[in-house]
Amino acid sequence: MRCCFSAPLAALAGVPGPCEVLRSGALLAPALLRAASAARSRLPHPHQIAAVHLELVTLTEDSAVITWYTGVPGTDDGFGRMLPALTEGEVVYGTHPAHLNRTAGENRLTAHHHVELTGLEPGQTYYYQARSRGVVARPTTLHLVRGNAAGTSRHGLGSLGGPYAFTTPQPPPGRHLMSLALCNDLHLGETVAGLVTGFPLLRGVSQEPGLPPYPEIMTRALVEEALRRGADLLLAAGDISAGGGPADLARARGILDGFGTHDRDYFVVRGNHDRPGSEDVDGDGFRRGFGRADEPGYFARELGGLRIIGLDTYEKRGNGADSGGLGPEQLAWFRNRLRENREQPTVVFGHHPLTVRDSLFPVSAGQRLGRRQARSIIDAYASTPGVFLHHAGHTHRNKRTLVPQAPHVALQEVGAAKEYPGGFSLLRIHTGGYALNFFKARGAEALEWGERSRRMAGGLWPHHALGRSVTDRNSVVFRDLSGITRPTSPSLATTTAHSA
Repeated sequence: MRCCFSAPLAALAGVPGPCEVLRSGALLAPALLRAASAARSRLPHPHQIAAVHLELVTLTEDSAVITWYTGVPGTDDGFGRMLPALTEGEVVYGTHPAHLNRTAGENRLTAHHHVELTGLEPGQTYYYQARSRGVVARPTTLHLVRGNAAGTSRHGLGSLGGPYAFTTPQPPPGRHLMSLALCNDLHLGETVAGLVTGFPLLRGVSQEPGLPPYPEIMTRALVEEALRRGADLLLAAGDISAGGGPADLARARGILDGFGTHDRDYFVVRGNHDRPGSEDVDGDGFRRGFGRADEPGYFARELGGLRIIGLDTYEKRGNGADSGGLGPEQLAWFRNRLRENREQPTVVFGHHPLTVRDSLFPVSAGQRLGRRQARSIIDAYASTPGVFLHHAGHTHRNKRTLVPQAPHVALQEVGAAKEYPGGFSLLRIHTGGYALNFFKARGAEALEWGERSRRMAGGLWPHHALGRSVTDRNSVVFRDLSGITRPTSPSLATTTAHSA
């Protein structure tokens, strides 16, 4: 039998002696030094940075939120992203592209930049550049969906750094009455984001070792930001947990309780991920976690003349991948509620959208409510002029859709709370209309995870999730909402009977 040491021993016979090594070294030294110098020149310089992923996230009548990322060129964290470069960030801006005479900056070094411009004039066009250490930030390209992440016009997109332009909207007329935070897809208990079964190239993104679970980070940051932005109520439109587990639902309840009292300050409905699971042997864990097991998962509440209707869009048996559905009793109850007072200002929220349009990815039946029920609801909206907003999640993107059958109702999909872009929409209701603005949850760990998770779907996720235009995540509507009055306390919300 051949000895296992024979090959190494044979190799040793060919090892050159000391003289040959010295002679070869003298001959090769200049070439080796030149090669080493060239290699060093290709290594990332510690003072070089790249500023990328510029996004105009939020645009109100008097403010704008701009974010970007700074990394070390030539590095890779294993997911195709540059290693972070901690540096300062600033935005220079003005009303003329050649005269950027105002500056807003950050008070800390970071790689995940979040700068808010305040004191802007409604209806005014502004030009801006975002910079870190003198390097101009480049925008996220949305060419796959013919969109623009950096502004409300294409000004500056053909350049190497802008300036880019946006025009602030006019504010909703009248007095401000109340603000509602709209969120969805918290997925407490999830450990891998963007994991698509059957597509090995679309590997999911997990949290950095040693850091808290990302759904908890994002939900806590969302609650903090919603309170900071002055939200009076919070509506969470489903997929509160990753699989309906009692422990995950309890953890979500504990974090959301930081906003206030359930069924008074915040309201929750079920998503397909919240369906009863195999470990839920005692019935419906979602109803136990957010209500009572003997109560339905749909409801109506009234707050200062504003009617809020929450729908359970997965009131059915299934594996969660099929289309959403309302049970016949719930659908009859919902129609009756709309008929009771057709003129009353009404916000409806539920997990599954009524329709999914202009998606980057193929649209399957599982991405929306069943077609027949969706058509029935839209027909009901056509004869209910008081309904002005239907908030949905499930698609994990920001998208505003108007349908010709009921053009007075904005069908608003809101990006997921648990991943890029990671935040919520703030609905500001005035007597003469409303504004709807998307805000990223801006805690340091939340911004870091948001940047990490943008690489889902093979790097295509921003094209899908951010919103193809600024108006998909920021809009203003003028309409008479004077029937709403600001309540003295959110605890004045009253319950409408569930009976059909």
